Amino acid sequence: MLSGLHERGFTDLVAAHLDVFQYPGPENQRPLQLAIRTRMSKQALNYLLGQLEQLGYLVREPDSEDQRSKRIRLTRRGHAVGTAIREIVKDLETEWEQQLGPRKFGQLRRLLTQLYEIATPGDRR
Repeated sequence: MLSGLHERGFTDLVAAHLDVFQYPGPENQRPLQLAIRTRMSKQALNYLLGQLEQLGYLVREPDSEDQRSKRIRLTRRGHAVGTAIREIVKDLETEWEQQLGPRKFGQLRRLLTQLYEIATPGDRR
């Protein structure tokens, strides 16, 4: 994923930043919600958010529902990363389907979905 993003011009991203962008992405999340979802400490997440904010991928704005909290908003560059990630995943899935065949790839996809559901009970959004 990281090399694919670098090839698309996002050379300032490092592997740790990918946790912030994992599906479904950070848009409109509170940092605490994102920390829980990514299984990261609030301090570690806020450090990464600060880096991504300095790099121009997101901003943290006051939460209109709770002035003590913030909401994460992706910038145009942050949305572009999300688009690039989806393209990279689609390309990878196409490659795997060609190598495995549609039936086996379908099985793989179902198994991975089951594993995700097992690993994240009650944590899906």
